Amino acid sequence: MFPFSLLYAAVTQLRNCFYDKGWLKSFSFSIPVIAVGNLSVGGTGKTPMIEYLVRLLKGDLNLAILSRGYGRKTSGFQLGAKGTNAEIIGDEPYQFYRKFDGVKVAVDENRVRGVATLLEQKNPPDAVLLDDAFQHRRIRAGFYILMTSYGKLYSEDWVLPAGNLREPRSGSKRANVIIVSKCPEKLEKNERKSICDRLHLNEDQEVFFTGIEYADKAIGKKDELTLEGLRSCQVLLVTGIANPWPLLEYLREKKIDTTHLKFSDHHQLSPIEHTRIESALRKLPGDRKIVLTTEKDYVRNFESSELPVYYLPIQIRFYEGEDRFKQIIHNYVRKN
Repeated sequence: MFPFSLLYAAVTQLRNCFYDKGWLKSFSFSIPVIAVGNLSVGGTGKTPMIEYLVRLLKGDLNLAILSRGYGRKTSGFQLGAKGTNAEIIGDEPYQFYRKFDGVKVAVDENRVRGVATLLEQKNPPDAVLLDDAFQHRRIRAGFYILMTSYGKLYSEDWVLPAGNLREPRSGSKRANVIIVSKCPEKLEKNERKSICDRLHLNEDQEVFFTGIEYADKAIGKKDELTLEGLRSCQVLLVTGIANPWPLLEYLREKKIDTTHLKFSDHHQLSPIEHTRIESALRKLPGDRKIVLTTEKDYVRNFESSELPVYYLPIQIRFYEGEDRFKQIIHNYVRKN
C-alpha cells in the first residue's frame, strides 16, 4: 500500500500548502476558538481533553462545543436540547451534553457554518471548543492542541493506507501544544526527552505528558458499583472504541476479571448484537452478572437498556506541568 500512501501524502500536502498560502480560504472568528485533534486515525484521548478544557474554562466563560457528530443519523447544524440523543448529535457530543449543564453542544459537518450559527444563538458563546478539527482547514482556530498516543507517536507513523495518519507528519507544525496521551505513570525524564526529540518540535511548541485516570466507581442507571463491588461480579466487558487495551490493562491491575466483546469504534449495536450480548451475559457463571462498558458506548447503545449496564468514566491526568498548561490556555483566552 506504500505507493498509495505516497499519493495520499502528496494530495494532502498540496491541500495544506494551498491553505497556508491563502489560495484556499480559511475563516476565523472574533472569539477564542480552541481546536483539539490528532494526525492519526483512532483514539488518542480527544474526548477527555475536551472535557478537561470544559472543566477548566466553564466557570469563567459561556462555552460551546462544536463537533462533526460522527455516526449521527442527521445532517446539518444540530444543537443539543431536551430530547436529544446520540442518533441526533452523535455519541461523543451527546456524552458532553449529558455531562455539562450550561454548555452549548452543537454538531455540524461544516464547522464554519457551525460556529457562525452558534454566534447567532440567544446568549452566544464566549469561546468555542472544536472537537476533532485539526484537519478542518476551512476554519482557522486561534489555538490548536494536537493529541498523540504514547504507544504510537505520529512521528513514527505513515499516512493512510500504509499507516494511520490522516496527513503527513509536517501537519504537526500547526499545533500550539502537543499532548502525549496514555502514558505510563512512571515515565522517566530521559524517555520524555527522547519523545520530544522524536516529535521534531518547533521552538515555540510545548509538550505535555498525560495518562488516563479511571473513576473509582462504575455508574449504572439506578446505582453505582465500587471497584470492590465489580470484583464480586461476573463482568461482561463490551467496547466499541478504537483502543480498548488500556481499559483491559486497568481492569487486570485491579483484579477485575472480564469476558470481552469487542466492536469497532463508534459501533452502533444491531438488535441481533444486543441479543448476542444478552446471551453472553446469561452464560456467565454465578448470580451477580453485569455489563461493563465505556461512557461513550453507554450513551450510544445502552442508555435505554434493561440490562444491568455500568460504565467507567475516565479523565485526563497530567503527570507534570499541569499548571503551565492551564496558564497557556488562560493566557490565550484572555488575550483573545
